[in-house]
This record gives sequence, C-alpha cells and structure tokens, in this order.
Amino acid sequence: MNVFLWILQGLFGLLFVVHGFALVVPPTAMRGTFEALPYGKGFLQFIGVCEVLGGLGLVLPRWLGVWPALTPLAAAGLAIIMVGAAVTHLRARETQPGVGAFVITLLLAVVAALRWA
Repeated sequence: MNVFLWILQGLFGLLFVVHGFALVVPPTAMRGTFEALPYGKGFLQFIGVCEVLGGLGLVLPRWLGVWPALTPLAAAGLAIIMVGAAVTHLRARETQPGVGAFVITLLLAVVAALRWA
C-alpha cells in the first residue's frame, strides 16, 4: 500500500506543479483557454500557486521527514480545489474533464485518509 501511495503522490505532485505553473505563467498556446474561463486572472494565479505548493506538499514533507503531517493536508487541500475544477467543467458541459477531476478528487481523498492514519 505504501508503494501505491508514493506512486499516487509522485504523479499528482508532478501534475499539480506543472498545471499550477501553467496557471501562474500561462504558455502562449493556453492563454485563450484560460481567458475563456469565468474567473479573473488573479483568481487563476492564486489557484496556480495553491496547486504548486500543494503538489510540492504531497511529496516533500514525507520524503524529507520534515513535518510529514503536511502531506495529508496538502492532499485534502488539492481535493477541495479539484471539487471546484469538477464543478467548473460540468457547468461548461465538459463531461470527460469533469469526471476526470472528480476521480482525481477521490484519489486525493484516499491519499489524505491513508497518510493521516
């Protein structure tokens, strides 16, 4: 089970650091996509910073042995962000990304629960 959790943490850590960085400093190809969202630039940058910090928080505290209790908190915080992402996608009638965000939410909740124990 520990190996499974580390794989999830590593994959989600990388995913959120990359996606969060893209929200903070959007690549040219993605600027139009982010501008079409019903949120302001400042809010998207805030979410991006939260994703980067959460992605790092999934891996670094437990790996370095410094405040490992931050890992389940990071997973829980990212799960909350992903609920918002799922709602945003489903409101835009984007079923596949919405369901994907919901699945990520559930897996982050599993990481939070099992790392908390």
